[in-house]
Amino acid sequence: MENDKGDIVDLYIPRKCSATGRLITAKDHASVQINIGDVDAAGRLTGTTKAYALSGFVRSLGEADDSVNRLATQDGYLKNVWQYSQ
Repeated sequence: MENDKGDIVDLYIPRKCSATGRLITAKDHASVQINIGDVDAAGRLTGTTKAYALSGFVRSLGEADDSVNRLATQDGYLKNVWQYSQ
C-alpha cells in the first residue's frame, strides 16, 4: 500500500522464490536471499547486485545449489556450468 507521497507503508512485503515462483511466507525461517554483486572488467564491485531468494522448500529438497547455478547462468553470471538434462 502507498501513502499520498508514494512511499510504501506496508509492514511486510512478501518475497517470491526465484527458483519456483512460490511466495515466501513470514513463517518460512529456512528461506535465504543471496545477493551477487556486479563487477567491472577490472574485477571491482560496481555497486549493483542481483538478488536470488530461495524458499525453505527448495533448500529442503537439496536443490538450492542447482537452482542458483541455473539462475546465474540465465542471467549471464556463469558460463558452461549448468545444462538442462532429462
